[in-house]
Amino acid sequence: QVQLVESGGGLVQAGGSLRLSCAASGRTFSSSAMGWFRQAPGKEREFIAAIRWSIGSAVYADSMEGRFTISRDNAKNTMDLQIDSLRPEDTAVYYCAAKYGSTSYSWANYDYWGQGTQVTVSS
Repeated sequence: QVQLVESGGGLVQAGGSLRLSCAASGRTFSSSAMGWFRQAPGKEREFIAAIRWSIGSAVYADSMEGRFTISRDNAKNTMDLQIDSLRPEDTAVYYCAAKYGSTSYSWANYDYWGQGTQVTVSS
């Protein structure tokens, strides 16, 4: 079993930055991938980025590339998401997720989820 806990969300003004963090505990694994998703009220869960834990290779949704940066720290078992130039439309609950094997753009392929952290961007 893997436990994931997100932190770092909050209220920020448009144009600002946030750094979200996801701490993994329990049965951690080297042959895995972790990802960030977000879900705004009334909308579907949306893929942001994912990273292969062992080699650090990352993939991004086309619409997310540029303002979002995913990273991981193997020693600390944490994964971060840096968000720059925040916009009101970035307001959502942000989730981290983990799966065995390679990265995936689909939330349905992830086995473990955190509880989410709220990001609210004011205009």
